[in-house]
Amino acid sequence: MRLYVHEWGAADAPPLLCLHGVTSWGGRFRNLAEKRLDAFHVFAPDLRGHGLSDWEPPWNLGTHGTDLVDTLDALELERADVVGHRFGGRLALELAASRPERVGRIVLLDPALWVPPEIALDRADWMRRDESYGSLDEAVEAKLAANPRAKRELVADDLSRHLQLGDDARWRPRFSRSAVVAAYGEMATSPPLDRVAAPMLLVRGRESRVVPQRLVDVVLAAVPECEVVTVPGGHTVMWDAFDETADAIVGFLENSRA
Repeated sequence: MRLYVHEWGAADAPPLLCLHGVTSWGGRFRNLAEKRLDAFHVFAPDLRGHGLSDWEPPWNLGTHGTDLVDTLDALELERADVVGHRFGGRLALELAASRPERVGRIVLLDPALWVPPEIALDRADWMRRDESYGSLDEAVEAKLAANPRAKRELVADDLSRHLQLGDDARWRPRFSRSAVVAAYGEMATSPPLDRVAAPMLLVRGRESRVVPQRLVDVVLAAVPECEVVTVPGGHTVMWDAFDETADAIVGFLENSRA
């Protein structure tokens, strides 16, 4: 399945594939693409079950990987560097392990490489609830409460594009809850670190619990060409530490070899 793809940058610039996490959408990379990644042609698909892409199952890692390859084929991209945030980081690893000829370098932004089963269950159960807001302002305030370091303008811009108004006059993000629940099950499986040979940058939020030091140690032991950068804030590093995250990405892509 060809995914819906958001694009920024010159058509002849080097391609950069950006993968979002669960509950998010490809448009979350817009500010990074326009303000700091302008040397690249950025492609940011909405994953299956999210945004404007098809929402139908299956939602397993294999299907997500096939969707990405189909999308690269449709875009006539033989090979691209890949940036992945949260679940998108896990998908970047899966793509590099299964189709190494399609991946140049990898940037992982506080990636959900592996989620302990008990936490995956808790998060999946939590995601079964309805998430809706009476107004866009209410949604922004809720996200800022959960991400206190984030800049209001970044959050407001993102939500104004990602949320849609339902028939009940409530605003909801555009994703399938069933797809998200399925993704947490996939994140509870072991990542294919031993099959990843691409140069890698791992950016982790200092206050995030998604990438603890013990997981960093596992990554470094398995992937020789891996750099680690810690930025302020929590899990959503593109909101909490926009400049530091952008500096790390640009520096890595400018100085490393694919």
